[in-house]
Amino acid sequence: GSSRTSDLRPALTVHGPDGKVAKLARGGEARYILPVEGIISMEPGASIKAGDVLARVSTDSAKTRDITGGLPRVAELFEARRPKDAAIIAEKSGVIGFGKDYKNKRRVTLTPHDGSEVLEYLIPKGKHIHLQDGDVVETGDYILDGNPAPHDILAIKGVEELAAYLVNEIQEVYRLQGVGINDKHIEVIVRQMLQKVEITDGGDTDILTGDQVDRIELQEINAKMAEEGKKPASGVPVLLGITKASLQTRSFISAASFQETTRVLTEAAVNGKYDTLEGLKENVIVGSLIPAGTGAQVARIKQVATRRDDLIVGQKADAAAKAAATAAKAVEAALPAAE
Repeated sequence: GSSRTSDLRPALTVHGPDGKVAKLARGGEARYILPVEGIISMEPGASIKAGDVLARVSTDSAKTRDITGGLPRVAELFEARRPKDAAIIAEKSGVIGFGKDYKNKRRVTLTPHDGSEVLEYLIPKGKHIHLQDGDVVETGDYILDGNPAPHDILAIKGVEELAAYLVNEIQEVYRLQGVGINDKHIEVIVRQMLQKVEITDGGDTDILTGDQVDRIELQEINAKMAEEGKKPASGVPVLLGITKASLQTRSFISAASFQETTRVLTEAAVNGKYDTLEGLKENVIVGSLIPAGTGAQVARIKQVATRRDDLIVGQKADAAAKAAATAAKAVEAALPAAE
């Protein structure tokens, strides 16, 4: 009890032939901080060589990872929940240091190479930190092992790294059961989880900073802004769990078919929403052909026909306007002659 709260850092020190603390290749001293309940494998004063095991970390009894243990993990990943013992990831590249301990937590500092503000992480004393004072870490390196929170991967490493992580982790659970799933199925779900963008700069658009909009919608708005020579909006991708992503889809018919039907339909009615029927579910519900396969071809033909009809209607309107203008001029020309 008291050992966890007191500011003690038991460590093993390696001394060279001259009796001084040996230096490591990376420049720091050969001093290894021991984990809580660590088992020392060497006697004090023993002669050692590179590669010898100095101490072992006592791990919990190996957890049985069967499908019951695996399915909650899949749900955790798809719902983008923060894992119970989440890993801590370095936000920037820099040098690790240990500050003054705080109650029953160990204070780990990261001094970034770019000279920005020192970052601090509080780690429970019972957790094993594999880094030593003076170690150099790169952006995305693990400071504390465990399952990283997907939102942290997205913020620090970006969309591609997150997508690869989610696909690999989900596949791992199924692989343990000998189930082979093609990556594309998981990738489609991950793409839907990353469909929203949080606006950081609204530019000349009507979107407010902090709003979450559909990625495709943002691209359409920005294309319009570029045409008009105005400043486009910019944002960062947001990770949503599959339940939240399904309810925040652009189509209210699709969202209503999933869950909270009354709330979704009431909200759509109050806001005067209209559904453009671009997805599969909403087309199935209203009894139209889905925009895939043969339906996609039909949809394309309809688009071409609509554009052609609009063009013809526009041309007819222009011709009628010209004819009306010509007739008006003729009437004007005839009036003085009649006088």
